[in-house]
Amino acid sequence: MHELSIAMSIIDLAEEEIEKRGATHVSAVHLKLGLLSGVAKDALLSSYGLACEGTALAGSSLLIEEVPIVAYCDTCDAPRPVSPIEWFVCPECHAPISRVLQGKELQVVGMEIQ
Repeated sequence: MHELSIAMSIIDLAEEEIEKRGATHVSAVHLKLGLLSGVAKDALLSSYGLACEGTALAGSSLLIEEVPIVAYCDTCDAPRPVSPIEWFVCPECHAPISRVLQGKELQVVGMEIQ
């Protein structure tokens, strides 16, 4: 389960930040998680809770914003939201999608520090 190592990395990052700021506790960590990131949201939440025990993040919340898949359609010359079941074809013109613009994120975007 690689979600545990991801949770531990998030905690390391947060601990470095509170040390820089002279704080003592993190109450929440905000994370963007793309649907194509390869990370299971529920497993990450569970791992985070376990990994926080005994750290400055104990009792904190991991607040996850799920990022939808958006891809660029060369035929339409526009970004298009795509669901995984559409097999990466444009929902408008049904042409193959040339590149994914968003949906692969795994990014800490904020922390609530006390």
